[in-house]
Amino acid sequence: MRRVRGQRREGGHAGMRWNPVALGAMLLLAPAALTAQAGSVLGDWNEPTGSVIRIDYCGSGVCLWLVALGPSAPATTDIHNPQPALRSRALCGLEIGSGFTLRDPSHGAGGTLYDPKTGKTYRGTITADGAKLELRGYVGIPLFGASQTWTRRTQAPQPCKVGG
Repeated sequence: MRRVRGQRREGGHAGMRWNPVALGAMLLLAPAALTAQAGSVLGDWNEPTGSVIRIDYCGSGVCLWLVALGPSAPATTDIHNPQPALRSRALCGLEIGSGFTLRDPSHGAGGTLYDPKTGKTYRGTITADGAKLELRGYVGIPLFGASQTWTRRTQAPQPCKVGG
């Protein structure tokens, strides 16, 4: 069977050539794409006790979950919850932040944060800067609050067991 000029062979890529300019642009832009992802609030973060918090989409917003307890975590259950019926629930898998809206990939605002160390709930903001995340919890306005710095995990956490 004879091929007509420009017709592809079955399963082949006849005439396909790499454009050196396009290839160079892809190689130059690849690190920028990786850096942009690294600047996102989304992902797994170590908080000061060594526990791991996962930030990801939930519904139309962004939420935070406790996915691994650190060695110096003060408790494994929600002992400081203001509702006595919830004090025996496991911290593992607990949603500790919700309702955040991303203003851009590295900034979230408008959400609430639950602190299981105190049992209190705050308004909050989250801001990523490379491998660091600043979490600010406050009552009223951000001026009257406190910040914590978390570090991005470079490997997947060993997940804790939900329920204890």
